[in-house]
Amino acid sequence: MGKVTGFMEYERLEEGYEAVPTRVKNYKEFVIGLNTDQAKVQGARCMDCGTPFCNNGCPVNNIIPDFNDLVYRGRNEDWKAAITVLHSTNNFPEFTGRICPAPCEAACTLNVNDDAVGIKSIEHAIIDRAWAEGWVKPQVAKVKTGKTVAVVGSGPAGMAAAQQLARAGHSVTLFEKNDRVGGLLRYGIPDFKMEKSHIDRRVAQMEAEGVVFKTGVLVGSIPEGHKVTNWAKEVISADELKAQFDAVLLTGGAENSRDLPVPGRELQGVHFAMEFLPQQNKVNAGDKLKGQIRADGKHVIVIGGGDTGSDCVGTSNRHGAKSVTQFEVMPQPPEEEDRPLTWPYWPIKLRTSSSHEEGCERVFAISTKEFVGEKGKLTGLKTVKVEFKDGKLTEVPGTEQTLKADLVFLAMGFTAPIATVLDAFGVSKDARGNAKATTDFTGGYATNVDKVFAAGDMRRGQSLVVWAIREGRQAARAVDEFLMGTSDLPR
Repeated sequence: MGKVTGFMEYERLEEGYEAVPTRVKNYKEFVIGLNTDQAKVQGARCMDCGTPFCNNGCPVNNIIPDFNDLVYRGRNEDWKAAITVLHSTNNFPEFTGRICPAPCEAACTLNVNDDAVGIKSIEHAIIDRAWAEGWVKPQVAKVKTGKTVAVVGSGPAGMAAAQQLARAGHSVTLFEKNDRVGGLLRYGIPDFKMEKSHIDRRVAQMEAEGVVFKTGVLVGSIPEGHKVTNWAKEVISADELKAQFDAVLLTGGAENSRDLPVPGRELQGVHFAMEFLPQQNKVNAGDKLKGQIRADGKHVIVIGGGDTGSDCVGTSNRHGAKSVTQFEVMPQPPEEEDRPLTWPYWPIKLRTSSSHEEGCERVFAISTKEFVGEKGKLTGLKTVKVEFKDGKLTEVPGTEQTLKADLVFLAMGFTAPIATVLDAFGVSKDARGNAKATTDFTGGYATNVDKVFAAGDMRRGQSLVVWAIREGRQAARAVDEFLMGTSDLPR
């Protein structure tokens, strides 16, 4: 596994960033990946630990020590073998190598008392070289089964499932309600974190493998309060889809944003993050938008301390916001985790993103009590500090204050998929409003409706891109087994 003494000889090397003044002027990716020699050194740090916890820490169970070792060996054929190993578990390492938070590194054995191997940076280097060398090619099924599958939702779960099913020989049609493929990868992740050319390149590969993409098609029924033009060019019913295909896999996202129903919520200037972020992605793609939400010269407050909130911070800075503040209701976590206590699990610790480094004040243990405004427009918000007392968050007396704000983005997570899709198919839901389906090895991902399956955020709720890919792959095997009685697809 790498160099036997490498973990003692070499330090972890982080990927670089372009300077802040340069990168905030555009929406291009700014991460400077490892070169071949740097990746080799990182691969050398992978220790012969006996039980590689990183494999289990990775939701798609990447065979991490193997590709680390191949990169360390460094020959051209070794790098080519490395992408084969990586692709054996992960359909889209260019996605995960850019936006996955790398739970594999938290589980790295070296992380017990040292800096983890830079697994994510090695994965990033492998896939980028593979594309540059022309090693990523369509894998067209040699034999067609004659079976047809509809995949609803073209995010990472739907794309992974569609690709696996097409390679198994099925005729796959992937439906997407938006005008472009990619789901939240396309219209949730800012371009400066992942440019959309990576999605387009995979779409071209999948089309060559036989996947048919149909965009602008809403499956089910139109949600209350929306028009067809808000969502899609056409609507196809659940009954039509079930009649036309031998199996249906639902892989839509968890798109219901968590709201903050406090006084003043209706004021102009209070928006969900997912009203804001997709607009900028559309503009970057060349679309003309009327009334785009802009942060230019404004005091911006982002409510929610997660990745979506961080994305709002980075986008607001690129707009030229006067100030950006991010709220988190929970207390500030420690800068360093207690590794012997938390390893190999994902630790709670203070995480500073590249967007934070571009300019942002972070406020912890704060709660918003009211949005205030004049003539229907937001001018500020009333807040109070909170603390844990008797096992629950309580307000701290005397800490109320009013902060200036021209624009507020609600980035507090997502509660469930849009219910109309599940209701249209008659799919049973769990207590959280997600599609009810298990992940059992036999019969997994099947819903209560005959030949209808569910995976990804639609089944498990809001989660990571790597979990979506895992569920898409596993659901593809379940669908293949349902159609053919057995399956050779990996699980």
